[in-house]
Amino acid sequence: MSQSIAPVLTDQQVDDSPTLTFEEYRVYQGELDVQYELYKGKLIPMPTATVLHIKICEYLVYKLQRYLAAHNLDLVVKTSLGVRTDEDKSRIPDVVVCTQSLLEQAAARQGAGILDFDEKPLLVIEVVSQDRRADYVIKRGEYEQANVPEYCIVDPKLGKQKIRLFALIEGEDGYTYTDFLPGEEIISVVFPDLVLSVDEILNPPLVEELVKAERAQLQESQQQAVIERQRAEEQRQLAEEQRQRADRLSARLRELGVDPDTV
Repeated sequence: MSQSIAPVLTDQQVDDSPTLTFEEYRVYQGELDVQYELYKGKLIPMPTATVLHIKICEYLVYKLQRYLAAHNLDLVVKTSLGVRTDEDKSRIPDVVVCTQSLLEQAAARQGAGILDFDEKPLLVIEVVSQDRRADYVIKRGEYEQANVPEYCIVDPKLGKQKIRLFALIEGEDGYTYTDFLPGEEIISVVFPDLVLSVDEILNPPLVEELVKAERAQLQESQQQAVIERQRAEEQRQLAEEQRQRADRLSARLRELGVDPDTV
């Protein structure tokens, strides 16, 4: 989680904490309610997210889930899912999009839920907060080295607001990136039909309100469908009554010796 990473130790600082292998990290049990990333074998504790950070992540998950469902894609959108980026490095992006089968593989293993080297997510998203260098430089390099097809940085800091989209483009050497500014819409490389408002991502509505509006719209659509069915039934009944009256009239004319087809 971008907000989640503590400053990386410099060569001048002394670090006497134990160095863990990736397998030791996978089953590591630290403090309750604290998540850790792994950087060069060292545990990096993740601080609590801000409310804005939480809202942005929830909004992105909401929009992505509906996009995947609308396009009938066998993909999932998850938070707190780890992504191994090197022999002794593992990150926990704010949002991860991967295939259902990869999620099931990670779930079948003991320990933390982490996608391994050969289990590449299609998209990872980090929301910038405390350590900007971690997201723009360090993690960018790790995700690129791990061949993650698309890496999105959401930067909500006033005066620096933007969304930077890194992607592996065929024919290019490594990541290329595009900055999307307030007032614009971002277009994903991996999901070209996915278009999102930069303004809404940086200042998102509550997902709960979106769900309420979605439910209200569904109920309105259902009510309209009921009305349309009732109207169609009324028209059918009216047509049937008119047909029956015409049949009775034809029968009466024949009783009187009149051919109804000549009238």
